[in-house]
Amino acid sequence: MDRDQCEPKHFESWIQWARENNMKLDFNSTSFGHPKSGDLSLANPDPAIREFWIEHTKRCRRIADAMGKAQGDPCIMNIWVHDGSKDQTVERKRYREIFAESLDEILKEDLPGMKTCLEAKLFGIGLESYTVGSHDFVAGYCATRKLMYTLDTGHYEMTENVSDMVASLLLFVPELMLHVSRPIRWDSDHVTIMNDQTLDLFKEIVRADALNRAHIGLDYFDAAINRIGAYVIGTRATQKCLLSALLEPLGKLREYEDAGKGFQRLALLEEAKTLPFGAVFDYFNYKNNVPVGAAFIPAIEKYEEEVTSMR
Repeated sequence: MDRDQCEPKHFESWIQWARENNMKLDFNSTSFGHPKSGDLSLANPDPAIREFWIEHTKRCRRIADAMGKAQGDPCIMNIWVHDGSKDQTVERKRYREIFAESLDEILKEDLPGMKTCLEAKLFGIGLESYTVGSHDFVAGYCATRKLMYTLDTGHYEMTENVSDMVASLLLFVPELMLHVSRPIRWDSDHVTIMNDQTLDLFKEIVRADALNRAHIGLDYFDAAINRIGAYVIGTRATQKCLLSALLEPLGKLREYEDAGKGFQRLALLEEAKTLPFGAVFDYFNYKNNVPVGAAFIPAIEKYEEEVTSMR
């Protein structure tokens, strides 16, 4: 079964697993790692290659629709393609025109059980000079088509703070999909930690009153350390950043800003950095039977010894 033949029946076991474990699924199309991938997929001038990937992506949307209907909650399907060029190209506009036409064709079908989002990237490994689905392209496409925009915190320059994009995008797109990861050099998917970039991201979401318009997904897969440990560290870091944002004295900060009181605003922002949100996080975990502090470390070590080491 090639990728342009995939159907919901091929993912029935996923749907059943999610139902049994009370979990919700998301989904994505996958245009890389295939003989027909090359440097261009949905932006490929070759009609045969392009149609193959259009059909694949259409079918993935139908799979997501089936997942959403089964779980009683829309399944979010993310579209990201690697399309680009390793060296200089003279057809920047042409490839983006083709990409936009392909996306328009894919999105024609109305599927109420799913939501589609489109993801940008600064560059792909081996495609460093030109990325078809750049931030400016995806921002323009999502704004004009009223499509959900995927912000991956690992897909931009390390010195660029993705949180700066939040307020602008929310004026023009209906929703945001957040892929929370941590970039190190050109590798975008290290375990999420509680750093300034992640803190700033969630502060902007809360300050913009956009929690009902932002979907939070963790997008890291570091195999260099215990995978369960990586999952737990990143999840707790994301929760801490969100909690810190929710506990920010926003009413008073807005009052100072509206009154032009820059000194007072900065002073309170600095004081807020050491507010005891850690105690709130620990108490929340305690009340919900979740390990407090570093108590999860021995639990994961025990699981590794008894379960994962036997595989």
